[in-house]
Amino acid sequence: MRLTALIFDLDGVIADTSDLHFQSWLQVTPEYGLLVDHALNDRLRSRSRRASLEIILAENGRELSESVCEDLMARKNQVYLQLLQGMDASALLPGVVPLIEEASAAGLRLAVGSASRNAEAVLRRTGIRDRFDLVVDGNRDLPSKPAPDLFLEVARQLATLPDRCLVIEDADVGIRAAQAAGMWSVGVGPVEQTGQAHVRFDSLEHVTLADVLAALAEAA
Repeated sequence: MRLTALIFDLDGVIADTSDLHFQSWLQVTPEYGLLVDHALNDRLRSRSRRASLEIILAENGRELSESVCEDLMARKNQVYLQLLQGMDASALLPGVVPLIEEASAAGLRLAVGSASRNAEAVLRRTGIRDRFDLVVDGNRDLPSKPAPDLFLEVARQLATLPDRCLVIEDADVGIRAAQAAGMWSVGVGPVEQTGQAHVRFDSLEHVTLADVLAALAEAA
């Protein structure tokens, strides 16, 4: 196995933003007669804002006009951006920075592949934007995960083959997107969300690049 690129999802892999998204939805959705709880929020991992709203509407048995949906999404994003102002490096998840540093020292290209339209803002707020060669995010208007398009765009821009890319994800839809792209996948988090990955870790804390490569070699 020869890897040339390491692709990180953002939310739940690099930074702990899940609660910020949850608080944003909680502040906005009641005005539209919608309910969101922690269980529903977990299903929104790695989903775009549009896809997340579609899940929320379906769970609530509701339909809204396109103009109302656009208004709701814009307001949710406004609240989220306000909450982001308090974010700093303390939001980085344990183990992610050492793994980034180790992969960079090993000569791997580093990228972020995220459905979030605010990926650049999060990376800047946490002080690690300059660690990555490339960020492909929701502003590209590519088909949402589990479609492979976002990860394939990363490979295209890095000029590398998909089967030489390793994706680190915390959600089932992201893992399926990576595998549909023909890439290797590492799941981080509960087995219910990441069990389909080639290899899985409960978290990245104390996980080295050698650990990842050894686990992949065993799974191959």
